[in-house]
Amino acid sequence: MHYTRSEAKQAARKQFTGLWAAATTPFTADGGIDPEAIASDMDHLTGSLNVGGVFCAGVMGEFWALTNEERELSVRTVVESAAGKCPVLAHTGHHSARDTIELTRHAERVGADFAVVITPYYPPAGVEGLRAWFHEVLSAVDIGVWLFDTSFSGVTLPMELIDELADVENVCGIKVGHDHARYLETLRRVGDRILVCEANEAMWLENMRDHGQSVYMSSAAPFLFQTASWQPMREYTELALRGEYERAAEVAATLEPLRALGSKWLHGQWLRDRVLPVPFIKAWSGLLGMSGGLPRVPLTGLTAAQHSELVTDLTAVGLLS
Repeated sequence: MHYTRSEAKQAARKQFTGLWAAATTPFTADGGIDPEAIASDMDHLTGSLNVGGVFCAGVMGEFWALTNEERELSVRTVVESAAGKCPVLAHTGHHSARDTIELTRHAERVGADFAVVITPYYPPAGVEGLRAWFHEVLSAVDIGVWLFDTSFSGVTLPMELIDELADVENVCGIKVGHDHARYLETLRRVGDRILVCEANEAMWLENMRDHGQSVYMSSAAPFLFQTASWQPMREYTELALRGEYERAAEVAATLEPLRALGSKWLHGQWLRDRVLPVPFIKAWSGLLGMSGGLPRVPLTGLTAAQHSELVTDLTAVGLLS
């Protein structure tokens, strides 16, 4: 951590820019954490794709299926692999406030730049319970913390609580994983105090142009929609951040076929069927040269038919030769 608790908000505004990728967690053949594969994926993300930062051990990282020791190993490996290449945002949320504090303190000790905590979603709690949980966690750590308000959790943070937490000294941002209207509402309410980010590639250009969003933080799109030799997201992001919006729009338009595949295989499955898309993200990224592999139960891998269809679709849009 290169800032004090009181400097967290300012540090975040300086550091969060460009494309941040949400990394998966690779497993060995016998089901354990694979540190070598994590390091290899990081080389791809920070080298071939030159991402602006990495979000690790989050939803894409199957945090719910990892022990606390495995989460610590994953974060430590990512931080070591990213050293000198890009900043790291470590997901440390847990139902237990005490475990969240310990995981967050560990992330700070091993050199993570910021932490992010998902809204606790079991047991169901009202605003007073959520308020108590967040204040217990935030008062016990110094690292800059992002709130993670996502539909994956099944709980929406009350706007009154987001407004209150935005004033906490080390709260520096919120990732809004709901619809665009919710992003705009959150931006209006707290955007003057903390960073507000929507990780929706289809809205990314508009959010940069019309709403001042400077970081895409974060999803799998930077490594699913791009290859070492073809990086339209990076190209249009850099154009837009320089204010060249017309050229950025021309490049962004080339991603329409990939957005259709995203709707079919990724977020569309969540919206239609409440199927978490991690298995499909792993399979897709594996076809593009990352570790891929199987998820942990209760998630299951693709069927042979699904895998074959995914290969056909990725070939049709030019991601695979």
